Amino acid sequence: MTKAAFRNPPPDPEQTAPVRFAIRLAWLIMSVMAKESFATLLEQFQRSKQLILDELGHCIVGQRAVIEQMLAAVLTRGHCLLVGVPGLAKTLMVSSLAHITSLVFKRIQFTPDLMPSDITGTQVMDELPEGRRDFRFVRGPVFANIVLADEINRAPPKTQSALLQAMQEHEVTSGSETHLLPNPFFVIATQNPIEQEGTYPLPEAQLDRFMFNVWVDYPQLRDEQKILARTTQDAPPPLRTVLNDRQILNMQKLIAAIPVTEYAIDYAARLTRASRPVDPSAPDFVRKYVDWGAGPRAGQFLLWGGKAFAAMDGRYSVSLDDIRHVAVPVLRHRIACNFAAQAQGLDAVKIVQRLIETVPEPELPKYEAKPPVEVVQDEV
Repeated sequence: MTKAAFRNPPPDPEQTAPVRFAIRLAWLIMSVMAKESFATLLEQFQRSKQLILDELGHCIVGQRAVIEQMLAAVLTRGHCLLVGVPGLAKTLMVSSLAHITSLVFKRIQFTPDLMPSDITGTQVMDELPEGRRDFRFVRGPVFANIVLADEINRAPPKTQSALLQAMQEHEVTSGSETHLLPNPFFVIATQNPIEQEGTYPLPEAQLDRFMFNVWVDYPQLRDEQKILARTTQDAPPPLRTVLNDRQILNMQKLIAAIPVTEYAIDYAARLTRASRPVDPSAPDFVRKYVDWGAGPRAGQFLLWGGKAFAAMDGRYSVSLDDIRHVAVPVLRHRIACNFAAQAQGLDAVKIVQRLIETVPEPELPKYEAKPPVEVVQDEV
């Protein structure tokens, strides 16, 4: 579906009036059919999303916002970092999402002695029947549709960097050969923010690969009571497969087809640039408390996240509220606060919240009425 389907065809002076009328009528019919088709696809998208949420609800209690953000990252070809204290079902959420789809799922437990080849794969030597020896590439667990990088900050930076090429280019290079990863492909990592001993903070280049940095908080009282009641009785019912890889690819294409206005693009660019202390548009509190801000990739993810939540709400375009809704998970790990901010009790989340309140919305261009065109009739 292209934007041209919603525009009138340019007039041709050589065409007669009946021909021009027939062409405009055909374009009008095509536009109506395209809109009806897009509306039908959005309804199917919402039904599929509700199926996912209902099925995940059989084993995950609460955490609706976390699940929606994780789903938005998956449906926009993004990666997600789940941060929270132990015991909040971060790993269970990811494995359950894999079980309700027909996608290939691999779990990698990051440890201090994990090597890059344990993730990407390695070259082994085979001895052929004719006596000749040859190298063969044995694929690692990264060759899957959903890769769970559990406790990613427990591995050293050398091992963490093994995911850089996979997350950005969706391919792995071993020796002189480059191997493509399956489609769709996304990495969902978990991280424990409490323990510091024996952990390695993710470098900025690795953090920037993640579309969302999702904070998994403690459950509400009613949700925790349900968790205790469920997990201390019989085993939970097995999860059903409700989506396959083709349906997920179609949902990704539908989100990509949602239009974004220049108004929303302008706001996303303003919000991203305001987080940089060297930018002229940065507020005073950013210049005072921020060392470095978000790059252009943050603006891209703001729009992609806005598209995902617009589609999940059944809307045809991205609003500024959609961008504000994803601003914290997109910008939280892309803004570095200095010591002055820490002394004042400020963190990246509070900086982003102040940016949302401070950055003004772009001004809409005012409509200027044009004078009517005088029509001169030929004398008979």
